[in-house]
Amino acid sequence: MAKGGSGYSEPTGGGRKPGAVNTEFILDMQSKLYRWSKAAPDKRFGDVFNLVSDRRTLNYAWRRMARNAGSKTPGTDGVGRIQVEQRSGGVERFLDEIEAQLRDGTYRPQPVRQRWIPKPGKPGRFRPLGIPTLKDRLVQMALKLVLEPIFEADFYPTSFGFRRGRSTHDAIATIQRQVNPGRWGDTRVTYVIEGDIKGCFDNIDHHRLMERVRRRITDRKVLRLVLAFLRAGIMVESTVRHPVAGTPQGGIISPLLSNIMLTAIEERYRRWTPGPYETVTSATQRRARDYNSGKATFYMVRYADDFVVLVSGPRAAAEAEKDALATFLREELRLELSPEKTLITDIREGFDFLGYRIVKKRSTRTGRFVCKLLIPLDRLQRLRDTIKGRTKRPSLRLSLSAIIDDLNPLILGWRTYYRHAMRARREFRKLDWWLWWRIYKWLRKKHPKTTRTVKRRFFQREPNGPMRWTEGNAGLRWFWEGATAPYPYRGTKITNGWDTIAEAWTGDRPTDFWPMLRLSAAV
Repeated sequence: MAKGGSGYSEPTGGGRKPGAVNTEFILDMQSKLYRWSKAAPDKRFGDVFNLVSDRRTLNYAWRRMARNAGSKTPGTDGVGRIQVEQRSGGVERFLDEIEAQLRDGTYRPQPVRQRWIPKPGKPGRFRPLGIPTLKDRLVQMALKLVLEPIFEADFYPTSFGFRRGRSTHDAIATIQRQVNPGRWGDTRVTYVIEGDIKGCFDNIDHHRLMERVRRRITDRKVLRLVLAFLRAGIMVESTVRHPVAGTPQGGIISPLLSNIMLTAIEERYRRWTPGPYETVTSATQRRARDYNSGKATFYMVRYADDFVVLVSGPRAAAEAEKDALATFLREELRLELSPEKTLITDIREGFDFLGYRIVKKRSTRTGRFVCKLLIPLDRLQRLRDTIKGRTKRPSLRLSLSAIIDDLNPLILGWRTYYRHAMRARREFRKLDWWLWWRIYKWLRKKHPKTTRTVKRRFFQREPNGPMRWTEGNAGLRWFWEGATAPYPYRGTKITNGWDTIAEAWTGDRPTDFWPMLRLSAAV
């Protein structure tokens, strides 16, 4: 991407192309931006605003945004997706207005409508949720489509949050890989620093963030647009407050901006953690040399603002690194490390990360110390409390099929996430036993005059299937039905759809990622 132009010409017809054409343009554009950025780590991109305001980008951004049920929720202007589609001119007029405002420089982000929502698993505690206007969400999506492939090339392979093709399970598998014994013997990891940043997303310094954005972007229009979103007001009870720090609340571009800022933490550990432009062998060799010379080494794994630092060394080295990390965050990023929640834990005692309990224990089969993934007890209790809340006495006015439809997504999501834990099937069986009795007692309360026939009426066998609680076409799913298996470690170079398999070998995908990505994007 040269400073003299974007390399893409304006299509005839104002960019009004079919969805498949827009998708092809976006994938081609993002692939080229990523390859150019990857090939030149010091390259700075100019004249990318034309890509943001391109009608094909706006069309694709609308399609992506319209899939989300949240697009129906209006912002401070009272306009949601339904209102746009029903008014005169519909979506085409809406996109025409945004394109014109972007090109003539009159576009300004509107204040964000703030709501308070309960914190999951923390009764009585709430967190703010920002709802931008539909127009601002669309422009943020278009901005993200252009900026994400540029900065993706700079992100470290041990960062997993809000990145294409990566998940929480990949982050956990990376930790497991480091803690498990290798070909040369047991792991050298002894302690873990559990990082916790105070109000990370609400306290990101705008000046420091823009400095990092300018390392790659020189287009002044794009820089002004990013800064305008950072400074957009927040409407609280009819009063507009202008933030001096933090990423846009509820903004589509906020996760990307946060990753750009927090990449500085990975850079601190670049001697021992594989970088974006090197092989994993180089970092492994550096760790081995330092450890053999008597120095402590550190390996960091991050998912958004949650991160852990694996320490290979004595506890004194972990304590010193914790203090040094707090100083680094305060001086370099102007963020604070919570002293109460940032813990140093012996790897044999275990720690919680991304919903799993990770602990180093002796294997009953081989006798060697291995990394085991467990389902935390508080997560099991939280699940039971959630199901209890949905089957309390006020729910007796509902039908069994309504209760089943309400519980099935919870059961499917929960068993899918925890199916990789050790002895997951045993825990699933316990949950199924508890759930059976919970539904049975609920039915006896709902049908007090026919309690003896409740089981015969509602607990039936599916054709070629197991016994389950049913009513009509609805059948309650069981936790044990989800297959359990260890999550495969996919390496440090996980494909993002813009690279080739030669550039990002995952270890378990023999074919190119492009056909699948094109198919899913065109749906």
